[in-house]
Order: sequence, then structure tokens, then C-alpha cells
Amino acid sequence: MRKLIVSAIAAATLLPAGSAFAQSRQEVRHDNREVQKQREHVQDARTYGNRGDVREAREELREARQERREDWRDYRRTHRNVYTMPRYMAPRGHVYSPARVGIALAPVFYSQRYWISDPYRYRLPRPAANQRWIRYGNDVVLINARNGRVIQVIDGFFY
Repeated sequence: MRKLIVSAIAAATLLPAGSAFAQSRQEVRHDNREVQKQREHVQDARTYGNRGDVREAREELREARQERREDWRDYRRTHRNVYTMPRYMAPRGHVYSPARVGIALAPVFYSQRYWISDPYRYRLPRPAANQRWIRYGNDVVLINARNGRVIQVIDGFFY
């Protein structure tokens, strides 16, 4: 029994754990390219293929997106200090309530104080023109900077 325990400990120290590796920028780019390539395959299947081709292309796209999400979760888990922020302070007179797509936030919520100035640090996608990632509680919200409409919500983003 002792030999079994010692060999198990030795194997655990010699074999690296999959979640211990950080996701590099090249891996992020590769994952994003893979998702884009699968989107193109779906479009080609719609144009030139039959139902089976479309179904297969959609399944491959779903798998590529799932892999990208899992890689991001592994990165987030191994870089917990990046996602740990100081306590959120809502603007005076406002109380946090969960944000949903389509609602309009008051302009004070998307002022510069709440901007996420470097979304790449958190592996967030690049916002389009007139869009901005903001911190809203422990969530991250993509808003239209012109009218404050919520475009996307990532719940529980920060620890």
C-alpha cells in the first residue's frame, strides 16, 4: 500500500495538471480563428451543402465555441488575481440589480470611472465602435456608449 501511495504522489508531481497552464495570446488568437473558420464552414454549408452538411458544420462550430470557453475558464481559474477587483461602489443613489440585454443604464454607470480600459487583460473581445466594456457590480457589461443600452452581460465575471 505504501508503494502505491508513493508512486501516486510521484506521478502527480511528474505529470503536469491541465489547468495549471496559462492560456497564451497565441492560443487565444488560435481559438478565435478556429471559431471564425467554423462560422465560414457553416455559411459555405448553407450555400453549397445539404441539411446534413449544415448540421455537421453547426456541431463543429458549437464544439469550437465550447473549447474557447473552456480555455478561457481555465485561464481565469489559474489567474484568479487578475479577476479579483476592489469592492464595487455603485454611483450615489443607485443600487445594483442584475443587468439584462436590452435595458438602458443611466449615463453615470458608463462614465469613465466604470470603464474596463484594457479588455484584452481579461480576454474580453474587442468592442466595436461606440461600444464599451464596463464593470457593473461583479459583472462585465458591453454597452452602446451612445445610449447606454446593454448589448452583452457576463455575470459573475469578477471574484
